[in-house]
Amino acid sequence: MTKIVVAMSGGVDSSVAAALLKREGYEVIGMMLRLWSEPGKEDSNRCCTPDSMAMARRVAAKLDIPFYAVDAKEIFRNTVVEYFLQGYARGETPNPCLVCNRHIRWEFLFDHALAMGADFMATGHYVRLRREGAKTQLLKGVDATKDQSYVLHVLTQDKLARALFPVGEYAKSEIRALAEQMGLAAARRPDSQDLCFLAGEDYRNFLQRNAPQVNRPGKIVARDGRVLGEHNGLANYTIGQRKGLNLASSIPLYVLEKRAAENVLVVGPAEALGTQELLAVNVNWTSGEAPTGTFRAMVKSRYTARETPGLVTPLDNGNRVSVRFDVPQRDITPGQAAVFYDGDLVLGGGLIVSSR
Repeated sequence: MTKIVVAMSGGVDSSVAAALLKREGYEVIGMMLRLWSEPGKEDSNRCCTPDSMAMARRVAAKLDIPFYAVDAKEIFRNTVVEYFLQGYARGETPNPCLVCNRHIRWEFLFDHALAMGADFMATGHYVRLRREGAKTQLLKGVDATKDQSYVLHVLTQDKLARALFPVGEYAKSEIRALAEQMGLAAARRPDSQDLCFLAGEDYRNFLQRNAPQVNRPGKIVARDGRVLGEHNGLANYTIGQRKGLNLASSIPLYVLEKRAAENVLVVGPAEALGTQELLAVNVNWTSGEAPTGTFRAMVKSRYTARETPGLVTPLDNGNRVSVRFDVPQRDITPGQAAVFYDGDLVLGGGLIVSSR
């Protein structure tokens, strides 16, 4: 019988994923990660609070499947949290969910699943797969409002070949209805939108405690170098931000750039905000093969951004790419990912390091 490990969180999506696979007759095993929480706030990580763990165990008991908790605290702290802290120190706005999916869920947990003899690992992500011969394609989820393909562009062919995403064919409302019908305790459990290790707290407070050096005051300048004021740490600002600058100006000013080496925040009027090109590195091509030349694609430059048409040019055998958008974009931010699409098909993506 095909054995499938389901990455459970106590939430409705992973619970229904496990239930659907169980209903289809597979041998299902639930597995949940114990992740790092800040000292003094033990068990506060939203992905594995005591309540979440208890909920996952209740669902597993309801489905009559084995359930295991795997300690990932150290690797999560050293990989995901450290990436978050170092990203802000570099003047970026990092997306730790990308690193978590690449290294924690789809390396650390995936390896545990294989070690248990699993044929596949499943999660509750809203994406779909299409298997064509020896290749596996990653597609957007049916529910456009819940699609999570942006954070899963990091998956390689060897991972996609062993992946399952049972909820990707459903709308979120259908998943909740299924959970109710199946009598799952997680049916009405609310979704968590924040970074798990922040436990609902503002990231600035977390940085102040764990990386106070990123909050060094510095100059706020205009593009021409004029000093306009003082910032209270580059980590407290993001590209496109208007509020909280505390500057006297006859026109609205926005954050245009963060120069970490100089500890300088560059601001300017709205018309100076748009950038038309970006450079991304550490690119993963979901097909396993980099395109041989420039191509057009729809590009998403952050999780909440709209896809925008642009010209994608692979560099260094596809390890880097430059993207030129058809129209200037206001929210291109180093530390986020640029993900490329052909309709519903995820072509790949990489980490944004600069824009102009």
